[in-house]
Amino acid sequence: MAIAHASADLTSIADAPVWSMSDTEAASALVELQSLKAQVAELEARVARHADDQNVGQDRGASSTAVWLANQTRTTRAAAHAIVKLGKDLHAHPYTRRALAAGVIGRDQARVILRWVDTLPDETTAEQRVKAEQHLLDLAAEHDAKALDRLGRRLWEVIDPDGADAREAEILERQEAEALRSMYLKVWDDGEGSTCGSFKMPQLGGAALRKILAAVMAAKHQNATKGAGTGHLAAVRTGPEAQGQAFYELLMRFPKNKLPKLGGLNATLLVTISEESLMGRLEQAGTILDTGDRISSALARQLACEAGILPVVLNGKSEVLDLGREQRLHSQAQRIAITLRQHGQCATEGCDRTTGLHAHHIREWSKGGRTDLANAIGLCHWHHMRAHDNAYGMSRGPKGSVSFHRRE
Repeated sequence: MAIAHASADLTSIADAPVWSMSDTEAASALVELQSLKAQVAELEARVARHADDQNVGQDRGASSTAVWLANQTRTTRAAAHAIVKLGKDLHAHPYTRRALAAGVIGRDQARVILRWVDTLPDETTAEQRVKAEQHLLDLAAEHDAKALDRLGRRLWEVIDPDGADAREAEILERQEAEALRSMYLKVWDDGEGSTCGSFKMPQLGGAALRKILAAVMAAKHQNATKGAGTGHLAAVRTGPEAQGQAFYELLMRFPKNKLPKLGGLNATLLVTISEESLMGRLEQAGTILDTGDRISSALARQLACEAGILPVVLNGKSEVLDLGREQRLHSQAQRIAITLRQHGQCATEGCDRTTGLHAHHIREWSKGGRTDLANAIGLCHWHHMRAHDNAYGMSRGPKGSVSFHRRE
């Protein structure tokens, strides 16, 4: 059979070296391979439709051909069902099927074309459907599947130019209503210190989220919050990792006074920690949040200094010694005074960072330090991290500056 011959030809070049290909040859091969993928996708879908018509797999107890295909090829059921569906849709739209079989369009483009043509109302004539399909096929020569999907909303300009705007508005309203009904957010712990999640929201919310994350990742924001010289990271790290870091920073820095109340209290994390751990005399695993999750004592001490948590300090008998209040955080007026006193510069000797200074307790709040100007200095993000790093010691100079040294 032709498929067996094609498979043999591919096997024969499985170990063919590609290092000798020129740039032009490699570019040409990649384009040809994309076309070949489209041709294989069409043939696969066509055979899958035929197999479904023949009820392949039912003699082995499978509930459908798609389920049988998933089990035989170790693909997901959703992927197998999509292959069978594509075969049926292509059979109903021969122009798109021929374009995919010729490798002129890709599988994703074909699915977009089929979906938009099938959304046309029942009163659309056969001639109008063919015209719409041909129009999208022409657009596919210049646009990828994502852009083609956007252009599909304007399909009525081909069929009914005068009513195109009203039709597009109708489509948008229907999509927006469905998006509101189908929203969800799933969050779960992976058991290794990370929290994972997935969500679905209306497009408007997604656009707002992307803009907010872009603002958090901006070089100006990074320089202001983490010190000069860190903003360049935002320019080169804009992928999923950078967006994840920006999302985490957004959650940790979200103003607590903007949050709704939960049970009469602000939605603020409670951290239960022993006095020994909070004062740094004992490194104790298992500092407990009110959600039941655990964090390290080192992270709890850092949060107690700079974040909006509410520490619940226990003595050796697990009795509450102190229920911390947010007055441990320096006020805006105090932060301004610290900045003026230090001429806007980090208090660390030799550090010239002048933006995004963090107010730090010289005598730690967790050890009884007061939240006042006499017990405060301004540190850049980098040196504030060192101040809470047990691997470093901090010494104060006669003029109020500080220096750090690695502990032995």
